[in-house]
Amino acid sequence: MKAKARKKTTAPGAVSTNAVGRANLLAVEDEQDLLDLLQYNLTRDGFNVRTASSGESALKQIREEQPELVVLDLMLPGMDGLEICRILKRDPTTRHIQIVMLTAKGEEVDIVAGLELGADDYVVKPFSPRVLSARIKAVLRRRAAEAQATDEVVYRVGELTMDTSRHEVRVSGERVDLTHTEIGIVQVLARRPGHVLTRAQIVQSVQGDHVAVTDRSVDVHVVSLRRKLGGAGAYLQTVRGVGYRLEES
Repeated sequence: MKAKARKKTTAPGAVSTNAVGRANLLAVEDEQDLLDLLQYNLTRDGFNVRTASSGESALKQIREEQPELVVLDLMLPGMDGLEICRILKRDPTTRHIQIVMLTAKGEEVDIVAGLELGADDYVVKPFSPRVLSARIKAVLRRRAAEAQATDEVVYRVGELTMDTSRHEVRVSGERVDLTHTEIGIVQVLARRPGHVLTRAQIVQSVQGDHVAVTDRSVDVHVVSLRRKLGGAGAYLQTVRGVGYRLEES
């Protein structure tokens, strides 16, 4: 049986207009007093708010929790906000996440740099918490409106489903805990079910800023995938001397 793709009107990371106030946010700020202020005010306005005080911890949380929006300070210890924004927008698994930059760097050149890297809005310190909350809601509403005109795809192969909007793989309805690279491999194969892709083609499709994928490491990831997918791992077929394909046995 060939894989079937089911379209749905949900953009990556989108939230409905009614759910804007309950969106999951991550506030990234190295000044603890200001971080506490952000968390208090945004929680009071109905958001679910997590916090991070460094670029490295922010990236870890974003990849693990996939918030709808990140309030991002630019001047952080270690990795700065611009670099975080650049990494998130280059990664297919996080590029859908909205970013509102919050910084004391208010020169035109700074604002332009942030927006060109993919930030959805730019708020300059000092700021009004009410205005920040309103601008966050405006960004989320725009994404919700865009979702109504965007077709995303859920691929199905037997009991296995690949939801491209959620970057999520399920087997018999149960979510499978996969790494970003493993999800990328399933996604690229699910887009062309039954077709053989070479290791080089897979590498080219799933290569990201945060991970190095090589021809040889693809084989290692496939072994891990088969183990995690259980019985559905049999759909991930090896074509000797060529590469891999995704097809129901």
